Amino acid sequence: MTDPNDTATPAIPSRHETPLHVPAPKPGAGAQPGTPPAEPSRVERRRKSWGEFRRAYPGILTTMAIAIVVMLAADGWLLYKRHYYTTEVDRLRSGMSDAERKQADAVIATERNKLRVAVELLRRQSQGDKDLHISIEVDSGRMLLEQDGALLREMPVEVAPDRVIGTGPDTVRMTSPRGARTVEKVLQGDSWEVPKWVYTDRGLEPPTDRSVKGALGPVAVLLSGGTVIYSLPSDGPLADPAYVLPGSIRARPADLRAIVPNLKPGSTVYLY
Repeated sequence: MTDPNDTATPAIPSRHETPLHVPAPKPGAGAQPGTPPAEPSRVERRRKSWGEFRRAYPGILTTMAIAIVVMLAADGWLLYKRHYYTTEVDRLRSGMSDAERKQADAVIATERNKLRVAVELLRRQSQGDKDLHISIEVDSGRMLLEQDGALLREMPVEVAPDRVIGTGPDTVRMTSPRGARTVEKVLQGDSWEVPKWVYTDRGLEPPTDRSVKGALGPVAVLLSGGTVIYSLPSDGPLADPAYVLPGSIRARPADLRAIVPNLKPGSTVYLY
């Protein structure tokens, strides 16, 4: 029997007195009134070393490395072409006499002046045209819908650079279009016979039937002289955003859809 006066041994509570569950304290319990709750700890995302950053983001570094290599390769190719053309010009001029070199320089200067004069005359002619017309600034890549000197709509366009297609005697030289043209036909996703030289320029074998539906995109304008104002197609050899048909102009489909209702066969298009 236990001595009630014995205090050395602590009393053991019965199972009915033992707590089965102790609830967790509520957030903020025990804090002094008016004390703001503690902010959750933040995860440190900075990488202390290059090795940690490389292991954490391998995809980003790979993409950046590929982009840098591509840009360096493009710069190297441009430098090579510049050196090649400079060497070729020097070689040709070295075989000329002093009189021939002076004559060649005079011809080049005259041709440049002629081009400047022709461009300025076309610009003034377009500004004085009282009928609705299109003006395309080839060098700045702008297409304008104008009438009697008033600008009705301005649209960005892409103009293909001068290009020599093919090798040997069967070459085709395509230059940026300039001068005054007239509208011959408007295509709304119609078929267009793709020239053979387009397939050659794209490194493709020309098919027997070169008529491709929608080859010039959802909207296109055919001009006199073979010049084309087209939009990016979804099929065919021109379905490449990086490739613009040489000797032609590519515009956005929305812009062409907006202006073609105002065009008719015989409408003037100025390219300068």
